[in-house]
Amino acid sequence: MNRVEKYTDKGVELVMTYGPKILLALLTLIIGLWLVKRIVGLVKRGFERRNVDATLAPFLASLVSWTLRAVLFISVASMVGVETTSFVAILGAAGLAVGLALQGSLSNLAGGVLILIFRPYEVGHLVECQGQLGVVQEIQIFTTTLLTPQNRRVVVPNGPVMNGTIVNYTVEGMVRVDMTIGVAYESDIAKAKNLLLDLLKGHELVLEEPAPGVGVKELADSSVNFAVLPYAKPEHYWAVWFDVHEKAKEVLESNGITIPFPQRDVHLHQT
Repeated sequence: MNRVEKYTDKGVELVMTYGPKILLALLTLIIGLWLVKRIVGLVKRGFERRNVDATLAPFLASLVSWTLRAVLFISVASMVGVETTSFVAILGAAGLAVGLALQGSLSNLAGGVLILIFRPYEVGHLVECQGQLGVVQEIQIFTTTLLTPQNRRVVVPNGPVMNGTIVNYTVEGMVRVDMTIGVAYESDIAKAKNLLLDLLKGHELVLEEPAPGVGVKELADSSVNFAVLPYAKPEHYWAVWFDVHEKAKEVLESNGITIPFPQRDVHLHQT
């Protein structure tokens, strides 16, 4: 009976000693998380009012959120009696272990920082990276989100992006649409070239500067192939590609220029 009373008294003592601390720590945690959410919301609205770069704003807001949460968790741990120095040391050791296990994630974090520093692309740019072509929708700490021409949302890790090749179609304000159009060998080459050039110069989506170009690209097996090179705004790339191909066929055929199909002459010799 004395042993039961001893354990009961010990339990009551522990509750009286640590109970208020634990309750206060939980209350602090709940209120702290709510405050962090509000502060991050205020930061985002502040960025919007000050017209902060749409590429940088989400990254900074995310960084503020994680920093405040880390400070909150350390404060709550110190309130329940955990030594802050020991806690930081434990976090350091755990961080080293986690860092070794998550090298890819850390590489993505470093890639995100480098993207924001060197700005190879920004939100709204049409880019090609890691085999994906699309418009940049969002740049986060670890990933970049693209919207492809097929209206697919693609999330690309930042680490491989910065370690690979990035093609930015928007930064120069224009892009060359490379096309190949063939005509028959018996066709008037000069006439075909002039017809294609007039088509490009009269097209509403083809830029006047740099001037479009047309030239003989190769003498292929069944056709003389022209390199047709108009310049257009990045958002008009596919419209120019499809429309010029369609109109080139109409213009050439209506002027007596034949667009050949693959063919082969076979000669039989009697022995």
